[in-house]
Amino acid sequence: MYQLTWVCKPSRARLVHLGIGIRPPLLRPLPSRLLATDALEPPKPSKSRPQIPTEPLPRSRLLSRILLVAKYTGLVAFSSTFGILLLGAGIFIHDAFTYTNKDVHRVPVLPLALHPEQGGPKNLPIVRALVDDVEDDEAKKLLDKPKLVIVGGGWGAVSVLQTLSLGDWHVTVVSPETFTTFTPLLPSAAVGTVQVRSLVEPLRKIIARLRGHFVDAKAIDIVMSERLLELETVTSTGESQRIYLPYDKLIIACGSTSSTHGIQGLEHCFQLKTISDAQAIRRRILDNFETASLPTTTPEERKRLLSFVVCGGGPTGVETAAEIYDFCQEDIVNYYPKICREEVSIHVVQSREHILNTYSEAISKYAEEKFRRDNVDLVTSARVGAVHPDHVVYTVRSPDGTVTTHEIPTNFVLWSTGIAMNPFTRRVSALLPNQVHKKAIEVDAHLRVKGAPLGDVYAIGDCATIETSVVSHLLELVDEADKNKDGKIDFDEFDFMVARIKHRIPMAESQLQKVRTLFDLYDSDADNSLSLNELCKLLEEIGNKITALPATAQVASQQGKYLGKKLNQLAKKREVLEVNGIQDLDEAVSTPFRYTHLGSLAYIGNAAVFDLGNLSFMGGLIAMYAWRSVYWSEQVSARTRFLLMMDWIIRGVWGRDLSRL
Repeated sequence: MYQLTWVCKPSRARLVHLGIGIRPPLLRPLPSRLLATDALEPPKPSKSRPQIPTEPLPRSRLLSRILLVAKYTGLVAFSSTFGILLLGAGIFIHDAFTYTNKDVHRVPVLPLALHPEQGGPKNLPIVRALVDDVEDDEAKKLLDKPKLVIVGGGWGAVSVLQTLSLGDWHVTVVSPETFTTFTPLLPSAAVGTVQVRSLVEPLRKIIARLRGHFVDAKAIDIVMSERLLELETVTSTGESQRIYLPYDKLIIACGSTSSTHGIQGLEHCFQLKTISDAQAIRRRILDNFETASLPTTTPEERKRLLSFVVCGGGPTGVETAAEIYDFCQEDIVNYYPKICREEVSIHVVQSREHILNTYSEAISKYAEEKFRRDNVDLVTSARVGAVHPDHVVYTVRSPDGTVTTHEIPTNFVLWSTGIAMNPFTRRVSALLPNQVHKKAIEVDAHLRVKGAPLGDVYAIGDCATIETSVVSHLLELVDEADKNKDGKIDFDEFDFMVARIKHRIPMAESQLQKVRTLFDLYDSDADNSLSLNELCKLLEEIGNKITALPATAQVASQQGKYLGKKLNQLAKKREVLEVNGIQDLDEAVSTPFRYTHLGSLAYIGNAAVFDLGNLSFMGGLIAMYAWRSVYWSEQVSARTRFLLMMDWIIRGVWGRDLSRL
């Protein structure tokens, strides 16, 4: 029989007992915590089962993203709902406090406002009181203040109104339009890029801050000796009526008209200076496209209808041509027969060698290249000879002096070439002997009309131009500078005269930098003095080199702000100055007007150009949005800013409005 025997690995103690030698382990003292009696006791068995830690199951990436999107969607929906409810609650609260019955019974009115007295050279009603002069306590406080009358409601007039302080003047604005217009965006309104309502602000809202008055009338004549302004109003029956409006100070800011240059047929042209002009242009453009879409229109007639001619290569003409091009590219091609877009031709006729000639050379070339890429026909060095109902005649002078005549069949002509006096400014200029300028009223450096009673009448904006003639002040300058009264001006006296010229005509500073060089240049007999003839020639040459300020909104705005600040100072210091017998109040309270050029900009079709003096900036969409930002910030009110922003968004999403209203 076999006997089973367990075979196992001998333990260490067994090997020692059998005498098998092993290396004894190093004996180390045990820690005291292991020598404790309780450590020698066997551990008590635990009654509860040990918990085995488990890891959470991984969530799928798709599910995590779905939950994240749902979370933020809920937050957006909740915040939007809360915002709409809050906005609705705000509108409700506003309406609750706005639509209330206001007591307007027994409003006081001065008898002179209801029955004005007759007088003046033409025995017309003299409006010495207005119907709202004493309607409340605030209006009564202004009744005895000096009467400030502003003719016009453009950039210059609005800048004056925004700068004046409340309570210093009894302000009255006279204008045939009840609103002010943001004129730089009229080309955009002419094709529907923006709506005309977004460019206008009621004048009554602007003058409400000053508790001023508005008279819907047209200035016709002026009686400076009696300080009476003759106005033409329209009665309820449509008949014209003449009245006199008294003033203590008068500001002429009624703008200008387009220069005709003696061209025949300008009655067939459009201008772009008012809202009515923009609306008329928009109707004509839409009429042309609608007629061109008819199947009965011949190919020759269609080409004539879709030919757009712009006479003038300045900012207005260039921007209008660019807006018409954008209109065709973005809207006509989508909603009209394609042949209409194919047959469109845009022509810009410019008398100079380049368009935008008042800008830097780089900007002019950039704009010309942009128009050539867009197939806009640029006709430079050309003069319009006549405008007919169905075509434009112009001549081009080649470099060799040859003159050729050309014709452009068209049904749309925009005339935008220079400025001219309107009837009222022409009348004012004719009344004063010192007025020799043919395009505007000439004013001095304090913006006072030359020849008018000192400090009574001012003129700003397009209707005015600051004098550049230095020789007209020759006798006064010699009387001030000739200290020894010898009839000659030495260098020290000439240096004093230069300082006086810079003070009288600040625009002459750039021509009077090198005083010693000028003195030596015109001292023909080298006697270290200037005779009256030599001095007259010098001053005449300086005046010919001075460039007049351009007729832009920027100039009018700065002039209006300057004049508003000056009038504020006059109101505060008038009594003190009059007590001291000071005659020239303007000179006492303010320095002459100095224009600071902040740059020029123009839109050229999904692109824009900026002329900042020594720096020029031009480009595509980025420049266009910069151009929009500048014009958006220059708006008169927050209301027009909001409307303008909405117009740009609507055009970008849904396109321009093609309705003919």
